Amino acid sequence: MSIKKNNEYHTSFGFKDVSRDEKDALVAEVFNNVAPNYDLMNDLMSLGLHRLWKSRLIEKLRPTPTLKVLDVGGGTGDLPFKFLEMGGKEIVVADINKKMLVVGRDRALNRALISEITWICANAEELPIDDASFDCYVTAFCFRNVGNLDKALKEAHRILKPGGKFLCLEFSHVIIPQLRKLYDIYSFNYLPFLGQVVSKDRSSYQYLVESIRRFPHQDEFLAQIEDSGLVKASYENILGGITAIHSAWKI
Repeated sequence: MSIKKNNEYHTSFGFKDVSRDEKDALVAEVFNNVAPNYDLMNDLMSLGLHRLWKSRLIEKLRPTPTLKVLDVGGGTGDLPFKFLEMGGKEIVVADINKKMLVVGRDRALNRALISEITWICANAEELPIDDASFDCYVTAFCFRNVGNLDKALKEAHRILKPGGKFLCLEFSHVIIPQLRKLYDIYSFNYLPFLGQVVSKDRSSYQYLVESIRRFPHQDEFLAQIEDSGLVKASYENILGGITAIHSAWKI
């Protein structure tokens, strides 16, 4: 959520209150730092569960060879690879961070994927994509890093064709009190420590933990999705709300 202060819109960077421009720069620094170890850290932090969560997201997408899909914030390629494995033919990836895109392109080449994936360096808030040009907009673990979430959602609505589907996998808010206590201990202590040991970068992973807590609760995010013009919004909690998949449609 963005709040106007002194004629300047502010948003959150972890637990800090910053301007949107500051957040863009700070998030860029975080992902420049984590890009080389991003996939390894995802495996270590989630105990490999992020792969199952992403597979569930692509299952809800129901890939076919004719489905035209845009993956926003998918620089390292996990969703495109799963989409192609599960029946898709071509996919476009947009990510604001060039280093993350380089990692994704290298991984694609290692899989002999040349023409199946198109890579674009672009901001989720201003996509260089025509109106009503995609069947599905999909994103995973990206939206909590966006400076203006409402603007990104309106871009999703703009680029979708009538009948197009929006899918967002994001860390969310645990709804089981006992699990929430354990999850807080795990994430606030283990994850920054892991970042320090593996990547020599504690602060970036401290931000990632804090950004999860500042992301809108499931019902609040659902309302924001509907405010963008998308309809029939719903969500599926995974592991008691550690992550959630939000979905909606354009009519």
